[in-house]
Amino acid sequence: MKISELGNLISRRTFSKSIAALAGVGFSPLLAKKSKSTRLLLGFDNFSIRGLGWKAHELIEYASKQKVDSLLFSDLDVYDSHDEGYLREIGEEVKKQKIILHAGTGGICPTSQSFKHKYGSAEEHLRLLIKVAKGVGSSVSRCYLGSSKDRKTPGGIRLHMNKTIEILKKVRSQAMDAGIMIAVENHAGDMHSRELIELIEKAGTEYVGATIDTGNSTWTLEDPVETFRNLAPYAVCSGIRDSMIWPSEKGAKVQWTAMGEGCVDMTTLFNEWSIKCPETPVQIETISGFSREFPYFEKDFWPPYSTFRPDEYSRFLALIRKGRELTPFSVPDGIERKIAQQEYQLAELERSFVYCRESLGMGRKKS
Repeated sequence: MKISELGNLISRRTFSKSIAALAGVGFSPLLAKKSKSTRLLLGFDNFSIRGLGWKAHELIEYASKQKVDSLLFSDLDVYDSHDEGYLREIGEEVKKQKIILHAGTGGICPTSQSFKHKYGSAEEHLRLLIKVAKGVGSSVSRCYLGSSKDRKTPGGIRLHMNKTIEILKKVRSQAMDAGIMIAVENHAGDMHSRELIELIEKAGTEYVGATIDTGNSTWTLEDPVETFRNLAPYAVCSGIRDSMIWPSEKGAKVQWTAMGEGCVDMTTLFNEWSIKCPETPVQIETISGFSREFPYFEKDFWPPYSTFRPDEYSRFLALIRKGRELTPFSVPDGIERKIAQQEYQLAELERSFVYCRESLGMGRKKS
């Protein structure tokens, strides 16, 4: 679908819901009064609007229309080619639009259950990512280990952490020569923020940093504010969304939301962000509409999480007290499922932009 068709895609119904949701958004005068030059950089991860299936040029055009400061291409399929000439063209295009581009990919741990051989071995995959990042002018190569499933395998998450460190060390010279930081994400419940710090420090902080994902924090029973505080010294990239957490019969349920529609303390989080890593872009990655249960009342739940600390878990429990149950996304009657999902994803992302700009004072471009 072309950018010019966006106006027809977002229905009056979806737009009205977006505005209604914003009516309850809080306002932070302290943040909103910041000058454009001191505001946090605002952008998005292309995964937020994955349902549209856009490639690089379309995403850059959309990013330009939304007047964002940054853009994360979190997969290698977004490019029509990985040839140097094409990548240079993409780099020139984002530079012309005054957009910071971060390059990324998926899992690079060969022992993870989620690892795919689409780009060869883990080392070959990571080397390709660094090549792409250099080609488009990205200072970052975002990737991740795996998912929460890896915590439950023989040897636990530490086995996969060690293998990921091994792969990272194999590409150290290439990354250093290219001037690129490999930004490992806390992804889908794989590593707690403290475990990610351990991985980064063992691999080498001179070429490995962190991609902070505040939504994924809640999948390791963390308060995203604490995740940020832990990872801020290493943060070079981000994938950000809000979360709603509420009690369930077996423990708690987590549903990711648009920014400002969950129970995370966004004002505290981004006040601290502006102090501790002001040049690390806040890149929205909305993945909403479904909940996941964490049955921590069941005895079989805890062995994979044996390293978690009670003080950290208590802050997660405090979030539960602030939350309320949400209904999952469902396709409205009379609308094609694909179109409904596209509408939903665009509305979630664009509502997040409004919240971040109006309530948190983000974004350096005039919107």
